[in-house]
Amino acid sequence: MNDYLLPEPAERRRIRSADGHWINVESFGPAGAPLVVLAHGWACAIAFWAPVINRLAADHRVVAYDQRGHGRSDIPPTRHGYSTDALADDLEAVVTAVVPAGERAVLAGHSMGGMTIMAAGDRAAIAERTAAVLLCSTGPADLVRLARLAPRWLPTGLRRLFHRQLLNSRLPLGPITAPGKAVLKFGVMGPESGPEAVRACAEVVHACPSVVRANWGRVLRELDVRAGLARLAAPTAVLVGSHDKLTPPPHTETMLAALAEPDGRLLLPGAGHMSPVERPDEVAAELRRLVTTHLPTERTDVA
Repeated sequence: MNDYLLPEPAERRRIRSADGHWINVESFGPAGAPLVVLAHGWACAIAFWAPVINRLAADHRVVAYDQRGHGRSDIPPTRHGYSTDALADDLEAVVTAVVPAGERAVLAGHSMGGMTIMAAGDRAAIAERTAAVLLCSTGPADLVRLARLAPRWLPTGLRRLFHRQLLNSRLPLGPITAPGKAVLKFGVMGPESGPEAVRACAEVVHACPSVVRANWGRVLRELDVRAGLARLAAPTAVLVGSHDKLTPPPHTETMLAALAEPDGRLLLPGAGHMSPVERPDEVAAELRRLVTTHLPTERTDVA
């Protein structure tokens, strides 16, 4: 089996968000198993989570959704459809639809998906359905200032300008080529990432429409979800790659200091920003730990 291909979903549905946008939601694994909800990052899609889903779906119910504008979800017709409030609305719509009242799930967000969870930190309907959270390769604010993509020998002002322009870019990525994969690997993956992992990331990122990428980049440029981060009530773990240039390790210290109930920091040596694809064993293991610790089943209750 190709580790980077999604298994056939057990269920696919469209869920309507607060402003009328339709969100594509796919479920994997047996109904009634411990529930994990996954939110992907900027310019990605459900397929980004394939290696993690393949490791969890045998004994977990894994629900993943396409962020608005990505994958099979609706593309907002105007810029008004792009905001952290909209991300939080979409997450609330998904969680309240897939997690029955009185039950809970482990939520995991990568990059913009983690920012989505932070933005929704004050949503009571999500909080009451959340057993624990994994914030994966993400940050709450200061993305332009802390990014490490630009050469360090550039003056500070030019480095920040470079990062702002990267987020603003509407340039189409075009077909996947060897030079393009090399640039992608340098920018968002660790040096030890294999060619299959790089190819899988390239296929997902290149499929994102350039207008969607640019409009979300505009939101990320000014992002500040620290208020929501401080309101996250569930036990929350953070995970980051040592070579993450988009949301580097200093973000984890900010998040841990602000969290009401921090539940550990996992640093992945050599990994870049695309940790669920680069290091799916460790990411899946961390999700299993959160499930085992904070989402007991009837069997573990009895035991």
